[in-house]
Amino acid sequence: MPQRLQALQQWLDGPLALRDYALTPASGDASFRRYFRLSWPDRQSRIAMDAPPAQENCAPFVAIAETLQQIGIRTPTIYAADLPQGFLLLEDLGATLYLDQLTSENADRLYGDALGALMTMQACAPHQQLPPYDRALLLQEMGLFRDWLVERLLQIRLPPSEQQQLAKSFELLIDNARAQPQCFVHRDYHARNLMVTGGHNPGVLDFQDAVSGPVTYDLVSLLRDCYIRWPRQQVEKWAMGYYQLALHSGLLRQEHEADFLRWFDLMGVQRHLKASGIFARLHLRDNKPDYLKDIPRTLGYIQEISAIYPPLHPLAAITEQVAARLDALGGGSWAEERKRVNE
Repeated sequence: MPQRLQALQQWLDGPLALRDYALTPASGDASFRRYFRLSWPDRQSRIAMDAPPAQENCAPFVAIAETLQQIGIRTPTIYAADLPQGFLLLEDLGATLYLDQLTSENADRLYGDALGALMTMQACAPHQQLPPYDRALLLQEMGLFRDWLVERLLQIRLPPSEQQQLAKSFELLIDNARAQPQCFVHRDYHARNLMVTGGHNPGVLDFQDAVSGPVTYDLVSLLRDCYIRWPRQQVEKWAMGYYQLALHSGLLRQEHEADFLRWFDLMGVQRHLKASGIFARLHLRDNKPDYLKDIPRTLGYIQEISAIYPPLHPLAAITEQVAARLDALGGGSWAEERKRVNE
């Protein structure tokens, strides 16, 4: 038995005195965290989180879960914690992800719930003490695209002129993020981290990396999801519905309307540069090749938006080169994604 799993079971059996449970993997994760479901025939199941302290810190999860619950957000109740070992015993919110349930018929309802919860977090959750989504972090995230996808996975060596163009694009995207009102940012608010719970939707997971940052970040994470794509017109309709909510809450002001969709679009480019690099890193470093299939979607978002804004046209050209190499290596169907972009 692996050492971490043995230590987890010793914690469950010893200090928590749990008995007669079946322990099974509950879900995968893009981090070092692992989740296990504890099941009994005659009682509600629980989730055990294993977050190795050398790579993960459970303290933010505990603190932010409490904060979000206080403002009415559905997060897992924490029944027990051993922070030095990196173990938590959590409420089980079920196994039904938004990603598994979303259809064109129910998307308005499910996204309506998710946008309402997002607005509550942004308007009510304190953010001033959270780490800032500052220039250094934004730049570091976008660097993952260059370092892990372009250079390491695809072995592309950009000439100095294209490196300069990429750096200019990064600076434009940083300026866009920092120009926006700042608020609580979940940072991974998408269909794999939202649960359909049958009552108080959505159940919200994976919030431990929250920061104080730009108002459109979580919105674009949700509506231009790395794992599911919707038509641009529909996305903009949902985004403007959110804008109206933000006006009523005081998070945004009327004068922000002229900039809002640009903020949203460019924030999405920043996020998808980051995501494409993370997916490449998950494959190369963590032996999780399944994430490769999601790279064409992230590149498609970058290509689509970069083509609309002239200062990002050089980034669109670099993305085209990256996508062509990815297709040549069999890393994803860029041709199919581009067809969807152009529809």
